[in-house]
Order: sequence, then structure tokens, then C-alpha cells
Amino acid sequence: MTTETRTFPPRTLRAVKAVYARQAGCPSSFALAVADFELGVEGVEFKAADTSTVPGWSAAEVAELHEAFGAGVREELAALEPGTTVAVAVVVRSIKVHEVDTHPLAFRQAGRQAVRNALIEAYGPPPAPWPRLS
Repeated sequence: MTTETRTFPPRTLRAVKAVYARQAGCPSSFALAVADFELGVEGVEFKAADTSTVPGWSAAEVAELHEAFGAGVREELAALEPGTTVAVAVVVRSIKVHEVDTHPLAFRQAGRQAVRNALIEAYGPPPAPWPRLS
């Protein structure tokens, strides 16, 4: 574990893709999101771009998915090593859903995966594997 200080993200990270798909019988889970991790003020700001709507889904349903994605992002960022300053604006650019298998928990896990993917893009792979997302 390193104790050097660093800021996340070190630069803007565009089009970070996160997929959470589990098919172990019913119910299954599916979430796909593409987000930008932009430089921001200290803390986490979360926004959804106008392009992140989903045909056939109500604005309230999509907002619930965005909220769950944001919760996953915040959870994963809160677990970063001590000495990491988080100063990020996360912008969801697009999401894809499955008509049956998409639900908020899947998007929460996709948010966590998005942070992991952004960390790999910013700093390279971790020295030890992350725990599996359940």
C-alpha cells in the first residue's frame, strides 16, 4: 500500500466504459454505462448528459438508474487508499439497459466498476486484484 498523496483523477478520463452482467438464473443483472471522469473541485460531483436517456423508459426510471450508478461511484471512491484526494466530476454519457434484467443494483455495481476502470486507465493495474463485485 502506498502512502504518497495523489489526486483522482490526475487528468480527464473520457469514455470510461463499465459493464455489469450476471446471468446465474433468475433474476439476472445487466447494466452498461459510459462516463467521463473530469477534473473537478474536491469531492464528487455527478451529472447525466442529455444523451443518457433510454427509449421506452420513463425519466423517473432512468433517474433511478443514474442515482444508483452515482452511489456505486461514490462507494468505490470512498474505499480508495488513504492519501488520495478525490476531485472529480463524473458525467454519464450513455447507458444501455435490458428490458428485463436491468435494475438499480446492477447500475450501482456498474458505477463501482467504472471507478475501477478509470483507476486502471489513470494509474495502471492494481498490485493485487480487487475483490469481486457480487
